[in-house]
Amino acid sequence: MRILFFITTLLFIIPNMFGQKEYRLNSPDGKLEVTLYIGDRITYELTEEGHTLVAPSPLSVHLDNGTVWGNGSHLKRVSHRQANEVIPSPFYKRSEVKDVYNEMTLSFREHFNLIFRMYNEGMAYRFAATGNRPFKVTNEEAAFNFNKDYKSIVPYVKDGDKQPIEAQFSNSFENTYTHIELSGLPPKRLMFTPVVTEQENGRKLCIAESDVESYPGMFLINRNGGTALTSAFAAVPKTKKQGGHNQLQILVTERENYIASCQPKAKLPWRIIVVARNDKELADNDMVYKLAAPSRMKDISWIRPGKVAWEWWNHWGIKGVDFEAGINNETYMHYIDFASRHGIEYVILDEGWAVNLKADLFQIVPEIDLKKLTAYARQKNVGLILWAGYHAFARDMEHVCKHYSEMGIKGFKIDFMDRDDQEMVDFHYQAAEIAAKYKLMVDFHGTYKPTGLNRTYPNVINYEAVHGLEQMKWSDIHTDQVTYDVTMPFIRMLAGPVDYTQGAMHNANKRCYHSSMDTPMSQGTRCRQLAEYVVFESPLNMLCDSPTNYDREEECTEFIATIPTVWEQTIAMNGEIGKYITMARRKGDVWYVGSLTNWDARTLTLDLSFLGAGRWKAEMFHDGMNANRLASDYQKTVTDIPASRKLTVKMAQGGGCALKIYKE
Repeated sequence: MRILFFITTLLFIIPNMFGQKEYRLNSPDGKLEVTLYIGDRITYELTEEGHTLVAPSPLSVHLDNGTVWGNGSHLKRVSHRQANEVIPSPFYKRSEVKDVYNEMTLSFREHFNLIFRMYNEGMAYRFAATGNRPFKVTNEEAAFNFNKDYKSIVPYVKDGDKQPIEAQFSNSFENTYTHIELSGLPPKRLMFTPVVTEQENGRKLCIAESDVESYPGMFLINRNGGTALTSAFAAVPKTKKQGGHNQLQILVTERENYIASCQPKAKLPWRIIVVARNDKELADNDMVYKLAAPSRMKDISWIRPGKVAWEWWNHWGIKGVDFEAGINNETYMHYIDFASRHGIEYVILDEGWAVNLKADLFQIVPEIDLKKLTAYARQKNVGLILWAGYHAFARDMEHVCKHYSEMGIKGFKIDFMDRDDQEMVDFHYQAAEIAAKYKLMVDFHGTYKPTGLNRTYPNVINYEAVHGLEQMKWSDIHTDQVTYDVTMPFIRMLAGPVDYTQGAMHNANKRCYHSSMDTPMSQGTRCRQLAEYVVFESPLNMLCDSPTNYDREEECTEFIATIPTVWEQTIAMNGEIGKYITMARRKGDVWYVGSLTNWDARTLTLDLSFLGAGRWKAEMFHDGMNANRLASDYQKTVTDIPASRKLTVKMAQGGGCALKIYKE
């Protein structure tokens, strides 16, 4: 009997001695749990109250010396900590961010840590080197396995169906969304993050990343037609050539066999899975911001968010003047006068002020006198921002920033990067740091989605990586921008602010829309354009239309010109991806509320109970009775907020509603 007991006990012990070990970490509210399985491989499983959200999925990092973090790795110790902190967020959608999480760090003999954090709203993990030597990463495996063929909402690399995977790494990060089962995702087509999967009971999972520094951004791909998404990364450029748009880009012609060259103690990016119990939670999530590196700037007092009068979208479309509009002093002085009259903080000089095809920001076209324009703008209390192509800026950014800062320029809109390999990510950090040194703001256009750099360098005030209104200048009638507008806030905007460039005064329904480079229009109603200033997060916000058109629309222009661009409080009130959304934002004692719908006319009852006690009034811009036929038709009314705090709003097809709410 003793021998039998010994054998039975030994059989029980052996799997626990030599098999995989399990480590668990819960969210602060106990609802989410991640389980790590550590054996020959490292896998994780994410559950919510016993329901599997992400099935066991491997994670690993492959080094050029043959070491694989996560395969056959030997665990030394496990440590835990909790955090309950407040992060100041001065140029964001709220003035401070609560950072509450549980953390588990697993330390391995192979000179790396694996760190997991659990929030009530999701999970994040990252690898961190602990060795004292530089290293190269040949690949990182980030897998997201699902146990069902869920539908997903993904932005493909545009035209990726016509290119090999290697070519897809160079792209503008602008595309509409595709709604498709996981198994239907093409195995040779890249998606850029964030990406959403739909699960049971209204749950949504959003895959994103944060704190991407000196490392490539993460794409996703379905490699085998199953129900798993896995990571893909652009390798480090090996050979390059100048080319692309007006010779302002650096095109990769060959890549190395590794994705990153890292310094000792390097921390790899955070991989994020946001868990939303309903769609509106995606529209107001702070995980990317919370996981970013803290601010490296001591003085941010000079950073001034605001709105920008912009000439490129409207093609210098002014009339009733005694000069020929275009890239010249008279035109920009006209825009400066317009901005000054309406309290608009900035005017941008977009592409054309520097000599074309030279990629040299010190060669200015003879029609422009920048010193004169800067002095004129200063007299009018307006700042100037300059557009810059990537190569023209990158080739001598210290000299460029110093020269134009001394002239009085307030910032740069840098365009046509169109990559997120390690070299290009490094450029973004270098540009942010040097611009901050000379007190210049940066708007990264033609670039990848934000990954928290706007927290680390708050002078990085905006990002594009969005299928914005500029697309309406050339897109055909099959481009559904209206549906995109009620999809993007739940997905792309989760990563950070968007340089969408709204504000069109020429508005069109489905029957009337057509593309035009000279006299562009928006899809959807006038009130939709107004509401987008509330719904879209954009600390540096363009007014895309011309002074001529705004001067004809005094009420709308006043609303756009006076609305804040950064906020003390934000609430996602309602929403369903691809159908509708309502956001509320507060600055001081004034609330703004914006609603958007898709091509379905919609009636919503808004719950304004967050207003609290007192008597409140609302200035409401709502679609007119004929907005379904004439998209520019709107009405402005002033109404008392009922004691019930319930307010009904009606939106036309492709419509919107914008409210300014204040105490009597």
